Amino acid sequence: MTGEGAHGGTIRTEAVMGTLVSIHVVRADVIGHGMDGSVDAAIDRAFGWFHEIEARCTRFSPQSELMQLSAHPGVAVPASAILYEAVHFALMVAEESNGAFDPTVGHQMESRGFNREHRTGEIVRTAIRSDEGVSYRDVQLDPDRRAITLLRPLTLDLGAVAKGLAVDAAARELEPFQDFAIDAGGDLYLGGSNPQGEPWCVGIRHPRNADQVIDRLHVSNQAVCTSGDYERKAPDGGSHILDPRTGRSPDTVASATVVASGAMLADALATAAFVLGPDDGIQLLDRLGVDGMILTPDLKRYETRGLCRVA
Repeated sequence: MTGEGAHGGTIRTEAVMGTLVSIHVVRADVIGHGMDGSVDAAIDRAFGWFHEIEARCTRFSPQSELMQLSAHPGVAVPASAILYEAVHFALMVAEESNGAFDPTVGHQMESRGFNREHRTGEIVRTAIRSDEGVSYRDVQLDPDRRAITLLRPLTLDLGAVAKGLAVDAAARELEPFQDFAIDAGGDLYLGGSNPQGEPWCVGIRHPRNADQVIDRLHVSNQAVCTSGDYERKAPDGGSHILDPRTGRSPDTVASATVVASGAMLADALATAAFVLGPDDGIQLLDRLGVDGMILTPDLKRYETRGLCRVA
């Protein structure tokens, strides 16, 4: 769907990666170059990244590059630049978070009921009987050959990485227009200024009242991603966020919001901070030089010092 924004510019929305992705370019010309009319082509390329990255990184299609990798444990499988980058980044966050973030939870997520392809509704089941004891240390990278080896049978879940990677790739396509917004199911990248020429205002959802915001942030040329226990529920009532170290949904955090230079970083760290809990989560964000806010189930706030909220 394409249309004119309420304050001008161009807005297009597509269903991809299990969510609705909306792109808003405030002005249709490249600042300083007068390339009127190029905005549609740039938005086409931006959405192209979402479709390409989903095709390579989803665990919900047996034909995806990710699932083809999972079908060959113990073998060094050459990977595309997209899949290699996603896995490499996921492993770095796993190391930084001491395993609170771990991309090898795919089979656990499948076992908890998160195994339905969003477009067809088809149930996806892997042949893995058990992945007990697997961790990110069972994934080996060969940068010279750009190959990935799964040392044990396991399924990777890149859900907290791939969407952010797509948002960042789309943002690079839109950078010449300076002022734009990308919203991929709540994973945001806000470039430049809003239609009023001010920093973008981002509302942080109240974790217990869906129709309310609990805070507002000013953001420019940054990504904002939130992980919340309200987003998706497993049949057992737990959230879709899993502590890889215990196999259970954490219960000390209601939502974790991260503001960072890119959406892949913000998305992964929001998940890691959620799992780590308020104190350790904020320590991780501080150590890595990003800003964020963690809300507990009783709405107690923990936040970094540099968070730029709306006055």
